[in-house]
Amino acid sequence: MFMFRQASSLLGRPACPSRFRALCTEVPAANPNADSAFIESWKKVIPIMDPPKTPSTYMEPRPPTPSSLPSKLTVNFVLPYSSELSGKEVDMVMVPATTGQMGVLPGHVATIAELKPGILSVHEGSEVTKYFVSSGFAFIHANSVADIVAVEAVPIDQIDASLVQKGLAEFTQKLSSATTDLEKAEAQIGVDVHSALNSALTG
Repeated sequence: MFMFRQASSLLGRPACPSRFRALCTEVPAANPNADSAFIESWKKVIPIMDPPKTPSTYMEPRPPTPSSLPSKLTVNFVLPYSSELSGKEVDMVMVPATTGQMGVLPGHVATIAELKPGILSVHEGSEVTKYFVSSGFAFIHANSVADIVAVEAVPIDQIDASLVQKGLAEFTQKLSSATTDLEKAEAQIGVDVHSALNSALTG
């Protein structure tokens, strides 16, 4: 138990918020050397076991926020099995957030947005590339970098409208005949996705 208390103090935590100061004990803020100090302490206490990894082990530091507004937005757009865009400099992206269609320009405030089925459009000059995305997240950083992670995506011009109509009809039928909560949920997801696909093709 002592080891974990010691490790916790070495990793550091942010200072206690002022409104809760009477309820907690102040601890030092995290510092860049916390990982190395934690590892050294771990080796002294449990030399036969490798120390656990921390998030910073897997994360590359982001470039600092520029002092002036950049002219381009850098976009990384990835799927579980491929990278669609990597370090692409564009003028704007429009993402289908659950709160509504969201436009992202250079200098956008840092934001995390959940994606819903809909159109992701990448604007580069007069060219606009559109993808249909099923779901995912968009991470907008203060340094004008947008990381977009989707579960599934396909260029809009590769979608067969007749198959979309067929799928929508099939899932609508399944929804009306569903008898269990699981069947209803699966059918509703199919209806939502195919309805969004249909709107993307006809809108």
